[in-house]
Amino acid sequence: MARIAAAILAASLAAAPLADAGEKRAGRVALPVVKITKGGDCVAPTDEMRRNHMEMLLHQRDRTMRQGLREKRFSLKNCVECHASRDTGSVLGKEGFCSSCHAYASVKIDCFECHTPMRQVPTAGAPR
Repeated sequence: MARIAAAILAASLAAAPLADAGEKRAGRVALPVVKITKGGDCVAPTDEMRRNHMEMLLHQRDRTMRQGLREKRFSLKNCVECHASRDTGSVLGKEGFCSSCHAYASVKIDCFECHTPMRQVPTAGAPR
């Protein structure tokens, strides 16, 4: 079921270019708003991430849970740290990085049933 949902999301995102800011419309349907608040390179090119991010996360989950390997590169925490809104600290919400595309593609985000969608802000005196 998750593979079908990922395929639908990938097809939807590949068929329509994403808006960089503000709301754009394709006919009568508003395209998702994607705001990258932390610049720099992602772990893979944008087109690849749009199509394959779920497989990357699932692969990382399997390596972590079954093999005990924790790699920062494809970790969900690392994604949230880069893509969380500067205003809310979250990837969810009306214009959240994850929410905007998942709502557009009608795909449920289930990552955050166990994981936090919030950027972790270090407290004073805490090691980084």
